[in-house]
Amino acid sequence: MDAPATWCRLRALDAAGEELATWEVSEERRPDLAVVDELARMALAARRCGAAAVVLEVSAALADLLELTGLGQMGGEPEEREQPGGVEEGVIGGDPAP
Repeated sequence: MDAPATWCRLRALDAAGEELATWEVSEERRPDLAVVDELARMALAARRCGAAAVVLEVSAALADLLELTGLGQMGGEPEEREQPGGVEEGVIGGDPAP
């Protein structure tokens, strides 16, 4: 039997950024959508408790799944996002301010 492959480490941080706990997420098989679902649920539970969940040391296979599902930012620092197009504040074309 093969040794379990480490998919990632999940770290829980309090509001001050101090580490509360760290878990190694590993298994003998490749990660699947069930793993992504569980990581997302754990991150949501942490936020509801006033903490944060950060996924570190993400394997290539898990990183691909996170990207595919739109959760790629779970694997480290969130990306800097641009403002959605077509939504701007202020006066447009000489319209009076409300």
